[in-house]
Amino acid sequence: MKDKVMGRWSTYEPFFVQLGDKKVADIVITNHARLRWNDRISEQNSSLEEICAFLWEKLKNNKIIPYYRNEEDVYLVDEDLVVVAEFAHLENETDIAGNPLHKMIIVTFLGKMSETIELRDLKSYYSWLRHSRRMTLIKNSRKRR
Repeated sequence: MKDKVMGRWSTYEPFFVQLGDKKVADIVITNHARLRWNDRISEQNSSLEEICAFLWEKLKNNKIIPYYRNEEDVYLVDEDLVVVAEFAHLENETDIAGNPLHKMIIVTFLGKMSETIELRDLKSYYSWLRHSRRMTLIKNSRKRR
């Protein structure tokens, strides 16, 4: 969903928002991310347009920041909502200097740190998840023998 609110009259440069070293000109929400939004974030079923409009506003107001300094796949929205995103080049779209523009693909919404305390340290959270799944698999394999 490109920004429909911005009216650009008599300019040749497409609209984009700088996020780190990326120039985001479009946001794409995966079906999985929409399901996670409805499960973990919003009580009512939100449409893709509502989710995209929310993210565009946060992006334009610099309310989306990287979760870790060096990694560019997990982001914080309003210092609370944890989002996993990927970036892809937009074909045939460049800024006025000829630099490529990107689309931000929202892979999933992990949840809010204010509600899920484990999200405050993702590395230990994922480590714990891997360990608990491995232990469950080990217990299940013992039962089958």
